[in-house]
Amino acid sequence: QVQLVESGGGLVQAGGSLRLSCVASGSVFRLNAMGWYRQAPGKQRELVATITSGGSTNYADSVKGRFTISRDNAKNTVYLQMNSLKPEDTAVYYCNAYIATITHTLTYWGKGTLVTVSS
Repeated sequence: QVQLVESGGGLVQAGGSLRLSCVASGSVFRLNAMGWYRQAPGKQRELVATITSGGSTNYADSVKGRFTISRDNAKNTVYLQMNSLKPEDTAVYYCNAYIATITHTLTYWGKGTLVTVSS
């Protein structure tokens, strides 16, 4: 079994910063692309940022220049550094990873971590 566990969410004032972490554990043979998505109340889940196994990154226009995604392959961890936070960044943030085990390759999701930005 593979698990993704997010941490680092919380309450922050507008203009502040948070750093999210997501650790993959279990029968991980190889971590491929990883990413962060978010879902605000009453809205659909949307892509925030992705990073390939080689380190290439992609960001939603709404977070470019404010958020940075990175990964530590030795620790099976992906991070999301969020700066200059805005109230509209309030959402549950989910970690996503395309993971190969010995028997199969699937997309996995974490359970999410809540980020609340107050104005």
